Amino acid sequence: MRFENTGIENLTVELSHLDDLMESLGFVRASQWDYDRVTYDRKFEIKNDVYYLRVQGYAIEGDVGARYALIKLITPLLGKHYYPHGVEYGEGENFPSSLVNQCQTILSQVKEGLAKLQG
Repeated sequence: MRFENTGIENLTVELSHLDDLMESLGFVRASQWDYDRVTYDRKFEIKNDVYYLRVQGYAIEGDVGARYALIKLITPLLGKHYYPHGVEYGEGENFPSSLVNQCQTILSQVKEGLAKLQG
């Protein structure tokens, strides 16, 4: 599921500030990066199902591996994990409305945090 028009798409932010903000909101970057892309995941466990809210971006300047990069964010996603295949984001997925609402609230918090960073 794509979260369109969250207000964070196309925003740019320095990587270290983004790492701090996302960590404060419960996201993990861990090894989800390469030299020009980052992925932040927040895990939700509801009953026996696992879901991930994913915020991704790519470097428009610098290098993620060198710890300096200017990251441009793209449209956030919500996916459901299927063992052993991985996470599915397709339109055919059904997501609990309470989870969707919670994710929208979290994405609003991301937007507010980014606004504070940008002054």
